Amino acid sequence: MSEKTVTKGIVLRATATKEADYILNILTDTLGRIAVVARGARRKGSRIAAGSELLAFSELTLYQRGSWYYLDEASTISLFDGIRQDIELLSLASYFAEMTEYVTAEDEPVPEILSLLLNALYALSELKKPQSLVKAAFELKLLALSGYEPLLDGCAVCGTHNPKEPVFDAQQGVLLCRECALHGGSGLLPLDAGSFAAMRHVLFSEPKRMLAFSLSGETEKRFGEACEVFARVQLDRRFKTLDFYKSMKIDNK
Repeated sequence: MSEKTVTKGIVLRATATKEADYILNILTDTLGRIAVVARGARRKGSRIAAGSELLAFSELTLYQRGSWYYLDEASTISLFDGIRQDIELLSLASYFAEMTEYVTAEDEPVPEILSLLLNALYALSELKKPQSLVKAAFELKLLALSGYEPLLDGCAVCGTHNPKEPVFDAQQGVLLCRECALHGGSGLLPLDAGSFAAMRHVLFSEPKRMLAFSLSGETEKRFGEACEVFARVQLDRRFKTLDFYKSMKIDNK
């Protein structure tokens, strides 16, 4: 057996294989996103069962054989029980995990993205923050950390710093004032002062203060739509977990 490595990580995806094993896709703090074989994790009484669950955040002891990592021990730090007890929250958290897996590369440490994911899950599980705000903030910040940060300093055309009627161009990832937006293309999203301020706050605030705001009504709706459309357009991908989350929201109305 090769030398063991100790790291911390969260399970983004768990795929059952053979009779009792999992192949885990884990985002770690020091190794980046890696594939890990968890032998016997599906057996009753397995000492690595808890650490092999989706969204389990643990201290992991790994060893490497060839190109594969194998899970030797897993000491769970958080299972985010507040999320697991609510199917709607679990579906939203699964969307966060799927997005994170998509934007991260194998073997490239991205501690700021790991921290963002953990903070978002904590906000849902323990702080009971509104789902819509956590979702929108996560989408926007994740895109920014992945190289898609939108330009919100001022109107991209005329340079107005705080336009009274801001419009977000999700395709180009820029802000426009109402006058300049009249000459823009399709798919422009009207904001208001509150939703515009919220987007700026998420991008520029300290990580622990990212969700230190509240919105309601039309302002909350515009913030959520702008962030979701921006993520969808920039990543050019449909996430099945998001579709499922939306179906859960409809069913629970």
